[in-house]
Amino acid sequence: MSLEMLVREAPSQYIHHDQLFKQLIHTFFAEFLEAFFPEVHHYIDFSFIKPLSEEVFTDLFEGESKRADIVIEAKVKGTDSLIIIHVEPQSYGQSDFNERMYHYFGLLYNRYRKPIIPIAIFSYDEKRVERNDFSISFPFFHVLSFHFLMLELRKLNWRNFIHSNNPAAAALLSKMGYSLKERVQVKKEFMRMLAKMEINPAKMELIIGFFENIFNLK
Repeated sequence: MSLEMLVREAPSQYIHHDQLFKQLIHTFFAEFLEAFFPEVHHYIDFSFIKPLSEEVFTDLFEGESKRADIVIEAKVKGTDSLIIIHVEPQSYGQSDFNERMYHYFGLLYNRYRKPIIPIAIFSYDEKRVERNDFSISFPFFHVLSFHFLMLELRKLNWRNFIHSNNPAAAALLSKMGYSLKERVQVKKEFMRMLAKMEINPAKMELIIGFFENIFNLK
């Protein structure tokens, strides 16, 4: 089946933002880290990767249940040490998101008692300045400082990724910073990237489904 046919037949179930990101990152976890967090990628032994059950927390900020969808147990390269990697996609701006990340960090640590690498993916188009830290202090005492890694897709130059064979980078071109005039070129470069990849049809369909749904929403 040609790439053009796969694009036209991309399945309709790739609709919900969180589900799209969850499927993409679970399928291409190593590739995602390699493209956007190479320092983490270098640290991980990918022969042992274990997705954990979806964590349902009571959201103290919105008063409802919230799933921490991407929670993965991994092994540190060259050791037997296990860590948790939590990836939180965020599709809209939220003033207290940094506090939310700390809340999830605490809940995950209380459950698993393992070191945690927290990562936030900001995929909205709104221009915002995001914080990747949360702290509590008094004039007389500093209680804590919490930091997390973050990926602000709209601030990335899509041209920096088009020579890569990385499937996660190809899919996420759809949310990177490009103008309306560049949309056609972005789509062409995405197709060129796909043509160079040697992956099975199911994974190819996932990449195309993600790109098409996200690209058409911008």
